Amino acid sequence: MDITIRRANPTEYEALGDITAQAYLQDGLLTFGESDWYLAELKNVAKRAADADILVATRADQLLGGVTYVPSGGPMADLARPGEAEIRMLAVAREARGQGAGEALVRACVDRARAADRTGIVLCTQPLMHAAHRVYDRLGFVRAPARDWNPIPGEEFTLLAYELTL
Repeated sequence: MDITIRRANPTEYEALGDITAQAYLQDGLLTFGESDWYLAELKNVAKRAADADILVATRADQLLGGVTYVPSGGPMADLARPGEAEIRMLAVAREARGQGAGEALVRACVDRARAADRTGIVLCTQPLMHAAHRVYDRLGFVRAPARDWNPIPGEEFTLLAYELTL
């Protein structure tokens, strides 16, 4: 069966928050594990939905994963410059990985950005997210080292920036 990408329903926010949080925890992406401050942000899909579009990947009514698509600036934008869209918090459930859900979510964000006449789309990723890096490379994103940044001042933690010119 094919993967469907659509806007998340509010009834799915809790499940998507759990998928996102578990993906980051299971992949060792949270510095302080279960006590990491970012875990609450990952779980709070309703908060993100107030300022961005939440897209989900489903197959036969099974929630596979989701992404936060930021169509322009605002509170959810970390990297986007005027005219750019941004991708945040892409996550796919462990049991659904390798089936194309992550790539389908990224493609949907790119399609939305093109339809909105955005000049580009940006995202940041952690150095350990190798599978995601392969997806971004395959879809034409390029590393933008000048846009790398540290969200936690005083910590040795750098997010890698990628961009796609549209």
